[in-house]
Order: sequence, then structure tokens, then C-alpha cells
Amino acid sequence: MSSDANTPVLRNCIRLPLAEDELLEVTAKAKDYAIMHGAAMRSKTAFSPDSLNFAPFVLVPSSFPRKEFEKAVALQPIINRLMHNVAHDEEFITTTLAETIKVDEFTANLFNIYRKVLAHGFTQAYSIGLLRSDYMAHVSEGCAIKQVEINTVASSFAGIATQLVPQQKFVLSELGHADKLHNMPDNNALAGLCNGMVKAWDIYAKPQAVILFIIEDVSYNICDQRFHEFYIRETYPHIKVLRRTLTEVHREGKLGQSKELLLGSQEVAVIYFRAGYEPGHYHSQAEWDARYLMETSLAIKCPSIHYHLAGTKKVQQALAQPAVLERFINDPEEIKAVGKIFTGLYSLDDNEAGNASYEMALRTPERFVLKPQREGGGNNVYGVDIPDALKRMSRVERSAWILMDLIHPPLTKGYMVRPGGDMPPQIVDMVSELGIFGVVIGDAEHIVHNYQAGHMLRTKLSTANEGGVAAGLGALDSPYLIDSDDEDEQK
Repeated sequence: MSSDANTPVLRNCIRLPLAEDELLEVTAKAKDYAIMHGAAMRSKTAFSPDSLNFAPFVLVPSSFPRKEFEKAVALQPIINRLMHNVAHDEEFITTTLAETIKVDEFTANLFNIYRKVLAHGFTQAYSIGLLRSDYMAHVSEGCAIKQVEINTVASSFAGIATQLVPQQKFVLSELGHADKLHNMPDNNALAGLCNGMVKAWDIYAKPQAVILFIIEDVSYNICDQRFHEFYIRETYPHIKVLRRTLTEVHREGKLGQSKELLLGSQEVAVIYFRAGYEPGHYHSQAEWDARYLMETSLAIKCPSIHYHLAGTKKVQQALAQPAVLERFINDPEEIKAVGKIFTGLYSLDDNEAGNASYEMALRTPERFVLKPQREGGGNNVYGVDIPDALKRMSRVERSAWILMDLIHPPLTKGYMVRPGGDMPPQIVDMVSELGIFGVVIGDAEHIVHNYQAGHMLRTKLSTANEGGVAAGLGALDSPYLIDSDDEDEQK
């Protein structure tokens, strides 16, 4: 992500700035609306299990090109199928990650579980993918979307994002702009993902079995997780949901006679991982043993270990090569459409191509972002910081990272509202990242469910490199769709 004085600014949905008295009043209402509707998180600085802060949000929805939003939505079932096929290609995953697992201990541990599960054969043929494909509009290509990454584990914020649309519609209506609401697309991300879990539960076909959420030791993003749990319990009251940490699964879990996963006396049909995607979630061998126990069980995993590995940055980099896409997608038009969303992604392996990428990064670091095999935000290296980072790595260590062209998104202007922030909030320059959720369920031979399942928008200051909301660096938002010929949008 990068911007400069020449970066275009998208038209706002309404004219800004607002009068100060109006701004103070509507911001106070929006904060209370967020808390009362669960668009909230636990504080990291003053943590209490008994209190919430509203999640950082943008006061009015940020503009996003309608054509590109619709393109991302239409592409999601193809992306789902692509990732499903990748996850089930043992040779591709093994070859692609061969260098990475030599130097990245975390990926190596995941791969070791994958290898052991493969050796014994998958107990459960079905997997469920709750995916999120993240995009930014790229100004140098007419604001065409470019994929930032694909998430195959713990794809978050469907719960809170679903609340943001009515919240921002409320704000626009309070400001006298109810006529603009039709440009905010409906968002049923929460229902879309939860219904996916229930479809997997149906496939498991044991009425007494439960859905298990794997959670962190401390869940700051509690509302987003609980929205999923409560939606399932309220919509499907016959299905029970349990929450356990990896440590608790190690303590309580065992396999039954048919390799069913048992927690005490309760059989688990579906496992939904909201933890387990970063090294800090595995305090000891016990947590890794718990992960292996679950992978060898009959439960349907979201994600299964091969889906988790399919979401690594190294796999993403490999998929950006046109010849590789042909391995997983048959339709030439689909190959072309998916190929267009990829930005430049480069290997840093110790070979001719990787060494050329290394030299290119040292010559023009401002063009790139350096990405490791990590989820959760806050791990990337940007621009002028790249040469020092690369020089500290050995040739072998470099293969745990990929190099990616920096995306230059258009700016929007708006009010970012954060707990403890200025009142009234100041107008700031921002950039947005669109996430499209998808659900895919199937085995190695057949996909039985595949659909697009809603969206989210994360917006950050144009000067910030990272934009994770849970990491405290961005704000939740939702798209206000604009057409390039919409000259009256601010009236």
C-alpha cells in the first residue's frame, strides 16, 4: 500500500466536513449504536471480560468502485474452487513449500502434521473452507482490484461487518441522506459463514454431535466470534456449540472407536479454528498434539491441515504464475479473470529467480512489500525497510518470505472513530481493503457447496502500512458503491 500527492481521491458519499455540532451528535449516536449492536471488542490495554469498547469504525461508508466490487463478488466461487483444488493437490503443496519448511519452523510443524495425516490416510474426506479473499483497488490500472491475500484460516469479522451496514445506514439517515442507502450492498456474511458450518454438520449426520470453536486463550475479538456461535444456536437450536482452546482440547479430547473426536462424552462434528494460525497459539508440544489429534479425527475441519497450508503466502506466490493456474482451473476465461487480480509476486528462494528478486528488492525497495508465512497482521516489511531486513537473512532464510508489488489504492476522506480518540474526530485520508467471504465444502473428488458469502471493508490511514482492526491499526467500514460517471454523488 502506498500513496502520494498524485493519488486520486474517490468521491465521498456525502459532502464533508460536517458542521461540528452535527458531527459531535452523530458520532456519539454511532458509538452507542456500535456498542448496543455488538460492533465491539474487548480492550487490549484495559482488558476485562466484563466490558467492551466499540470496534474502531469509519463514520460514513467509504466509496468503492461498483464495477470492481461486483467483479470480486462474482469471482469468489472461482477462488473457492481454486483453493479447494490446491488444498487437495499433495504434489503441489509439497513441492511449493519444500524450501519454506526448511527455515520456517511454524510452517514446518504444520507440514509435519500434514505429512503424518497423509501417511495414514484422511479419516474425514470432507473439508469446509470459510475463506476470505482480500483486495485493494489499484490506481495505476484504473482502480482495478488486486488481491492482497487469501485467508483460509480464522477468516474474521463476518459477524461485526454484518452489523456495520445498518450502523452506517443509520448514520446516513440521521444526516439526511436516506436517499443514498441503495448504494450500500446488503451484507449477510454472518449467516453465510454460519450456514456453511451447519451444512458441514448436516454432512456429518449425527444429530447429537456438536460444533467446536477453537479459540485463543484470551479472545479480544469476542463479539465477532460470539455472533457466529449465537447465530447457530438461535437459528438451529438443536445444534450445540462448544468453545475450547488448543490446551483444553489436549486435556479433554480423545478419539473414539471410529476415530470420532470426543470432548468428554460429546462427539464433535465440525471444528472451526479461530486460533491455531500463529506460533503464539502453541505454547508447548501439547497444543501441537491437540492439533494432530483433531486432524486425525472424523470431525470436518475448517480448515483441515491441507486447507491451512494452501493459504500460505508461498502458495499464493506460486499461484500468481499463469502456467500454475492452468493446473487448477480448466476454463480459459476463468484463468484470465483470476490472473488479472494477481499483482506481482516473487519468490526469494536461493535459486536464479529468487536471487534476481532479491537484487530487484535491494535496487527499488519502495516498489515492494515483504511478506512472511504469517496470519493476523503486523508481520510485513515495507519499502525502505526491506533492504536491511533482507540483508539480515541468510540465503536459506529468505525462502520463508515472498516479495509482492506494492498496491497503490485510491484515497477516500472520512472520519475514523476509535475508542479514546479525538472528539470531534478529524477528517483524514484513508485507504480501504475489501474482503469477500466464500464457503466451499467437498472432498478430493467433488465440491458439494460453493458460494460467495458476504463481504467486509477495512479502512486505515493512508500513512499506515498495516491495517488489522484486531491488531489496532485499522477501522471497520462498509462499501458505498460508486460509478465512474456518478458526478452527483455528493449532492
